[in-house]
Amino acid sequence: MDLSLLSALNEERATRRAAILVSDMAGGGQRLIRWADDFTDDPLADELARRFRSGTSGMVERDGGAAFLTVSVPPPRLVLIGAVHITQALVPMAQIAGFNVTVIDPRTAFATPDRFPGVALHAEWPEDVLKTEPLDPYCALAAVTHDPKIDDFPLQEALRVGCFYVGALGSRKTHAKRMERFAEAGIGAADISAIDAPIGLDIGASSPPEIAVAVLASVVKALRRPMEVA
Repeated sequence: MDLSLLSALNEERATRRAAILVSDMAGGGQRLIRWADDFTDDPLADELARRFRSGTSGMVERDGGAAFLTVSVPPPRLVLIGAVHITQALVPMAQIAGFNVTVIDPRTAFATPDRFPGVALHAEWPEDVLKTEPLDPYCALAAVTHDPKIDDFPLQEALRVGCFYVGALGSRKTHAKRMERFAEAGIGAADISAIDAPIGLDIGASSPPEIAVAVLASVVKALRRPMEVA
């Protein structure tokens, strides 16, 4: 491997940015495609989009020969805003599914190690936590406090950075008020419409564990859907 390409690939990995090393099996040439690149005109554009979403390396056949795609994507994160009963049920499910999970809630009566053992837990305001642990496109964010003072900032930040999933707990009436606040804050209608609210797949969930199942299902669905190539 070209050392400059190796260095560039390692830099992308270190900063949680996805990249694919394309190796021409016939000629031996290599090139690095970053997730943030505009690869619309690349002959492998559709395959690159699929691989960025699946995270799977492998051989691909194309006109003129075969290429091996070495895919490097960061492990998916699930950031949960609100240390509530739904979150208690959701954390172990998400960990089993392979997500790195973070729980954020400034309410110290809720965000306690006894209630959330074995998980990254921050009894701080989301604004403060996200300064040092920023969101990125390989993060999912679910806001479940019902308190706009806690939920609104991380939801807006998740939309700004392009998290692959953004969900918020609340009724349709609650979400309508949220949409008004976000519009007043200058967030576009297309971004606002990306919020999954009421949160989770519509499976008739009622109890906190059932709602947690619905949320996780929505997160996995969003993670695995084909990435659109602009």
